[in-house]
Amino acid sequence: MKVEQIYTGCLAHAAYYIESKGIAAVFDPLREVQPYIDRAKKDNAKIKYVFETHFHADFVSGHLDLQKKAGAEIVFGPGAKPAYEATTAEDGQIFEVGDYKVKVIHTPGHTMESTTYLLIDEQGKEHGIITGDTLFIGDVGRPDLAQHVISELTEEKLAGHLFDSLRNKIMPLSDDLIVYPNHGAGSACGKMMSKETTDTLGHQKEVNYALRPDMTKEEFIKELLTGLTTPPGYFPKNVLMNIKGYESLDDIMAKATTPYSPEAFEAVANETGALVLDTRNAEDFAKGFIPNSINIGLEGSFAQWVGEMIPDIKQEILLVTYKDKEEEAITRLSRVGYDKTVGFLNGGFDAWKNSGKEFETANRVSANELEEAMKDEKPLIIDVRKKSEFDSEHLLGAINIPLNEINQHLAKFPKDSTFVLHCAGGYRSMIASSILKQRGWQDFADVKGGFEDLSKTELPKSEYVCPSTML
Repeated sequence: MKVEQIYTGCLAHAAYYIESKGIAAVFDPLREVQPYIDRAKKDNAKIKYVFETHFHADFVSGHLDLQKKAGAEIVFGPGAKPAYEATTAEDGQIFEVGDYKVKVIHTPGHTMESTTYLLIDEQGKEHGIITGDTLFIGDVGRPDLAQHVISELTEEKLAGHLFDSLRNKIMPLSDDLIVYPNHGAGSACGKMMSKETTDTLGHQKEVNYALRPDMTKEEFIKELLTGLTTPPGYFPKNVLMNIKGYESLDDIMAKATTPYSPEAFEAVANETGALVLDTRNAEDFAKGFIPNSINIGLEGSFAQWVGEMIPDIKQEILLVTYKDKEEEAITRLSRVGYDKTVGFLNGGFDAWKNSGKEFETANRVSANELEEAMKDEKPLIIDVRKKSEFDSEHLLGAINIPLNEINQHLAKFPKDSTFVLHCAGGYRSMIASSILKQRGWQDFADVKGGFEDLSKTELPKSEYVCPSTML
């Protein structure tokens, strides 16, 4: 049986495609559905089903556009109540995809409608399980997201359901089944996922902490909930979009791909209050940017940081991008529900600069320059990495303000003295720099190369603590 994993690294997301006898099915598709349609066309196949493992929190699924464009039947697991035409399957129900079969296994815990799909090949042999956020490689789905939509679904209740689902529905399955999860390392839907994106169930039973056979339910709940960070604010909003429905990506793209001259761009920004989002890399942004714009580079975890740093998914956005990167930026914004892009700067930042309009720059220093400067002065060092990264190793004397918490701790950034920002490699610290610039801070710098370069200097550092001992 051939199962094609379609992995999108910037979201650490995996969709799946299967085809047999000219009939295809897609599992957990992203917002832009043309690649799935093109894939089926290559096989001369019709997409009959789009299976959803649950109402996703970290992205807006493409199921509605696949239904509209390909005539696919949307399938959710037991208990799902979408506000549009879809099939709510029963536990144990079997769907035929050509000679393949897909069996519904209801596995509540991450959410109450969470479902695992058992794949059965043309010989009747069980091949693998598409687990959504129920079981990852090295981890399981966090049980604290649904309560942000339905308050009575506490994380303790869901963790208990997840324990039962794993023990009663997943662990009794054959060890040779292949596990196909919805996410890999880097996703905020778990806390310690592996960089591997598939494995055998048997191996996961040996190495995955959540599948230890000797765990009690109480031990499982405690271990699962320990170390969970606050989920990104856009998660519950994406859940509601997936439940209630959303506008077609084609319509969003038509409105968003409006080019503006520098003069028109400035006028629209002033008239609408749109946020100017600059998606260039940190180095280019630092050399010159439109006043009050913020930088979140496309080359990094763009959609996730947009979701973390722009609280309102209905915020109108004006884009500054590299040439021919406008549609990519709009698509990646819409993947996480930011559908209000109103246009882009035609000709990019160069057009703005060449028009003679005012622009700003950001101060960056190398790790070696900071090391040299600290022989004579001791500026405050602010580390914007995650707490777990900071706890593992950091510069002595540095304080930790994780990037996703910066807006809650602006008072900790001095305005009457110099300070220096850094992250791991320079991507997140430039996001922080742009936000601080927007809020009026001027006397600071960020470290290009981040802690990766700082770790190579003689600057004093904390003793390294292995992260695995801190869970």
